[in-house]
Amino acid sequence: MAHLSEVDDSLVQEIEAVGAKVARVRDSIGRIIFGQERIIEETLVTVLSGGHGLLVGLPGLAKTRLVETLGQVLGLDNRRIQFTPDLMPADILGSEILEEGEGGRRAFRFLPGPVFCQLLMADEINRASPRTQSALLEAMQEKQVSVAGQRHALPRPFHVLATQNPIDQEGTYPLPEAQLDRFLLQIDVDYPDRDAERQMLLATTGTDDAVAEAVLTADELLAAQHLVRRLPVGETVLEAILTLVRSARPGGEGNAPDGPTADIAWGPGPRAAQALMLAVRARALLDGRLAPSVDDVIDLAQPILRHRMALTFAARAEGVTVRDVITRLVAPLR
Repeated sequence: MAHLSEVDDSLVQEIEAVGAKVARVRDSIGRIIFGQERIIEETLVTVLSGGHGLLVGLPGLAKTRLVETLGQVLGLDNRRIQFTPDLMPADILGSEILEEGEGGRRAFRFLPGPVFCQLLMADEINRASPRTQSALLEAMQEKQVSVAGQRHALPRPFHVLATQNPIDQEGTYPLPEAQLDRFLLQIDVDYPDRDAERQMLLATTGTDDAVAEAVLTADELLAAQHLVRRLPVGETVLEAILTLVRSARPGGEGNAPDGPTADIAWGPGPRAAQALMLAVRARALLDGRLAPSVDDVIDLAQPILRHRMALTFAARAEGVTVRDVITRLVAPLR
């Protein structure tokens, strides 16, 4: 890990050049998706960190349009799968078929499924059966799939942006904790404000519909992801990450017995600290800064931690939410 004192001129120039490009990416998406600057930022942080994102929001809040626009602007091959209870693993991963060639020779040929893309939108992922969810889990974690005992590598880069509807839960299969932990960020998609909705109405109900233009290529995105890992992190930021994640566990260090952790049933593991370390660097690059700050840790605490924690029954009965607990945990860092 690079430290602030180790930043040379060439790295500074590279950070500034790539930072300018990803700023153009954000602006280009913002011309299509109105009034969702925070959602756009958190989605880009997810992709720049090389991770997967879980978009949680009501229908009609432009989640699908966001993913499609992101694929166009980043120059990625993007596909969409509508998850349903009858969706089978082969519908996602692909399958082998028996073909007969010349001379009557028969052989199996692998037909890749829609997961073989660079940006996959898993729409309403919690409507798929646990078996299908598990098949996607290997793809997310290992960047490969196994079919009939054979492993097949996925394209690079590979990102999953999954969506969930927070209200219509009938007939759903909640994601297990192990799979939730594979999502770098949980991005809560809220209603736009009045001005943004007004702009949206004018822009999307006329004869001309705005089209996003490619700003990056897949290779340039891979280079940016590599650069994120080279950004220096100061000791203060590193300590803030460790303090926050370790304090978010039951009996977390530095907390009083009746403090926030009294409400926590289980908390984030080391993967949360790794995710936060990457995400603060990506946010710094997105803003054109040479290194992350403690403010990045504070601002990304909610999307990093909220799907990696659960509250006790007593806390939920009293109306305490995970958001409330994280807010209290972050307070000492301000």
